[in-house]
Amino acid sequence: MSMEQKILTLLSDFGLSDVYVGVMKGVIAQVNPLIRVIDLTHQIPPQNIAAAQFNLLNAYPYFPAGTVHVAVVDPGVGGKRRAIALQLEDGFLVGPDNGLFTGFLTQRKILYAVELDQSEYWRSPNPSSTFHGRDIFASVGAYLANGIDIASIGTPIEPDSLVQSSLPLCVPTTQGWLGKVQYIDRFGNVITNIPGDRVQGHTWKVQLGKTQIPGCLTYGDVQPSQPLALIGSHGWVEIAVNNGDAQYQLRLHYGNPIQVTILQ
Repeated sequence: MSMEQKILTLLSDFGLSDVYVGVMKGVIAQVNPLIRVIDLTHQIPPQNIAAAQFNLLNAYPYFPAGTVHVAVVDPGVGGKRRAIALQLEDGFLVGPDNGLFTGFLTQRKILYAVELDQSEYWRSPNPSSTFHGRDIFASVGAYLANGIDIASIGTPIEPDSLVQSSLPLCVPTTQGWLGKVQYIDRFGNVITNIPGDRVQGHTWKVQLGKTQIPGCLTYGDVQPSQPLALIGSHGWVEIAVNNGDAQYQLRLHYGNPIQVTILQ
């Protein structure tokens, strides 16, 4: 096994009120207490696979090659969904096969995929039916970070067989683009699935019913409590309220349609 310190990230919907996250870190430490564990977030809305996918996909590029990413948002835990690990060209993903890794399957090359059926790499050969994050994913992730070859931890499966969620489409219209809300952050900023390069260099607006929201460069381009749209740091068209909560003020939710109009 490699003695080089590796990085393992954790993402979940477990929150921070209970011991679930701490227990997963304890399992990782039992494999190797020197593995560096970084929390991406544990505040994913419960069972919200789309939100988990968005956050994981946006965080992934900021980590060194070889990082192991363990993601656990798992409404099907204990059921028929597979537990999987994926090797990409620059890292590893560990978690449930429930659509959580859809963005990676469509945007990146999967070098190797396995179903996690080798119980010697689990915390226990008899895992809890409700906490695979502790009993399977954290343990397997730790072994991967510790240098175990992915071929040893499971049975190979075809990447084409992995579950993909149906991503909302961004489609052109006669005046611009029609997309949907794909994520809402803790500030109430509403992130659409319309790529920022569709509006870059144009004068544009977002149309929400009778409400017209100007396309801007920064949050401060409008008065406090006024809505605006801009290209967020994640690269997508975002709807916000200066010093406010766009989700609450504009009554927006996951999947709501968003119309962008290009003015010039």
